[in-house]
Amino acid sequence: MKKFKTESKRMLDLMINSIYTNREIFLRELLSNASDAIDKLYYKSLTEGLSGLTREDFAINISVDKDARTLTVSDNGIGMNEEELENNLGTIAKSGSLAFKAENADAKDVDIIGQFGVGFYASFMVAKKVEVISKKFGENAAYKWESEGADGYDVTACERDGNGTDVILYLKDDAEEDKYSDFLTEYKLKELVKKYSDYIRYPIKMLVTSYEYPEHDNEHDEECDCGHDHEHEHEHKHEEPKEVKKVETLNSMIPVWKKSKSELKEGELEQFYKDNYYDAKDPLKVITISAEGAVDYKALLFIPETIPFNYYTKNYEKGLSLYTSGVLITDKCADLLPDYFNFVKGVVDSELTLNISRETVQQNRQLKAIAANIEKKIKSELTSMLADDREKYKTFFKNFGTSIKYGIYSSWGMKNDLADLLVFESAKGETVTLKEYVDSMGEGQKYIYYACGKSVEAVKALPRTAAVLDKGYDILCLTEDVDEFCIKMLRTYSEKEFKSIESGDIGIDSENVAIDAKVAEKIVALLGDKVKKVVGSKSLKNHPVCLSSEGEVSIEMEKVLSSTPGGEGAKAEKVLEINVDHNVYSKLVKLAETDDPDFDKIAYVLYEQARLIAGLPVDDATELTDKIFEII
Repeated sequence: MKKFKTESKRMLDLMINSIYTNREIFLRELLSNASDAIDKLYYKSLTEGLSGLTREDFAINISVDKDARTLTVSDNGIGMNEEELENNLGTIAKSGSLAFKAENADAKDVDIIGQFGVGFYASFMVAKKVEVISKKFGENAAYKWESEGADGYDVTACERDGNGTDVILYLKDDAEEDKYSDFLTEYKLKELVKKYSDYIRYPIKMLVTSYEYPEHDNEHDEECDCGHDHEHEHEHKHEEPKEVKKVETLNSMIPVWKKSKSELKEGELEQFYKDNYYDAKDPLKVITISAEGAVDYKALLFIPETIPFNYYTKNYEKGLSLYTSGVLITDKCADLLPDYFNFVKGVVDSELTLNISRETVQQNRQLKAIAANIEKKIKSELTSMLADDREKYKTFFKNFGTSIKYGIYSSWGMKNDLADLLVFESAKGETVTLKEYVDSMGEGQKYIYYACGKSVEAVKALPRTAAVLDKGYDILCLTEDVDEFCIKMLRTYSEKEFKSIESGDIGIDSENVAIDAKVAEKIVALLGDKVKKVVGSKSLKNHPVCLSSEGEVSIEMEKVLSSTPGGEGAKAEKVLEINVDHNVYSKLVKLAETDDPDFDKIAYVLYEQARLIAGLPVDDATELTDKIFEII
């Protein structure tokens, strides 16, 4: 027995147990190697003018022997001679495919998938023994390489009809948690081919079992008394279906994203989305990318019309399926999508520089360049949808707009280019973008006004809303928890500052109007640190009182933060504003002059009323109701 040339048992164990974490990918590796072997022979036929070889002559075959517990992958590719078996399989991490690719850098119409030389050894995750029988094209001798693992291998002469390679895996015995017998079932093998190797461009064939009823002479069909023709029902009622074994091609071979527009059937992309992403509805938007230049890749992206069932759960994973030369590398490459576009589904196919296993992709400039291009393309497509199909965009934003807002917030406003994708309901009853709001601002309007509430109706009911609308100014209605945090991070849009109508000075009254000094003094003494100060106002219309805030933390932000772990200490600096044109204020002035004890009761009720209007809980519901009854 020969020893592996450079590596030890520890190295092989490391590859089997650490590099590959998902055992089922062994089949993907073997099929990719078989595809490479065929590609090498096909390239040889093109460059050396070999006659009689066409792409249609090539195939990969999978066969199973359940009694012997063997799984065989065969190809009719270039094959290997004794020396190549020694070089390619006797040295772990030696890659014949990588060498071929380097020697034939200008090769066209050839996809060399394997680049590592360790993919073959994934076989030992499921097999206790591996045999490789190979005969090189143009040579007469065939050789067998066999090994039971890291102890070593043997190479001996053998027989094989025709050029190509057979990889025979003797599967391990089943254990409690490891059912290796699954890899001998038609269902599992078909599933793995479809999942990982569906787009390898040579047919992957296997003998498949089906059941058929025998054919009958239709002349002897009868009718039931009811007059209906139950031909098939009568035929099959007393017969058992016959087991039939046929060779079937398991893979589709042509990725839908590589098809030209003329090759695509109507609705084919939409059907691909529904089949692969378990959605009953067509996607809201299909995005195709075919990039050439610094990085060549193709991408097929989908924006769902509906929210995925697990979108707001911890189980949801963002990412695009990443293929290299039609072979699935990972079905969730998170690095290809920013978090704020985590709703996008799809595939990317590119010739990337991969690391030691196909399970992981190096964090290199290629991947980052593709991700940056995809981000730009998604933003461009959403911008076009917003401009060209407002109703469709409103559907999108209702479902996924929150992700865009979190993107602005979590980047501390650095992703301010996303601001153009924001859409808000306005107090005037329209849906507006920030650009549309700014473009419609009247002369003298300094701010982009907004207000927070559970709904548009709640915003309209706020004390200051009427005064702002009376000036002809619109108000953005922020109805989600993240909205104000997002706006705060932006700070400005088109050099216009955002201003909450519940902040201290909203630019309608240049300053807070004067308030009776004794009224202010007595209320501050009564409420203590519950409010920072008490001021007069003329912008409350028919409302007697409201709470506004000063500083970075608004009242709305306090509400959101207080409901999250660790945010309980965040408090807004509250200002109690009293409408100096309201009868209640006149009442307070008179009571203050005489130090009437009812002053404290009314002032307390006004403060609690202001909290309720602001959506804050009252400090003490019992005390509030007691004081109301006393006043009554």
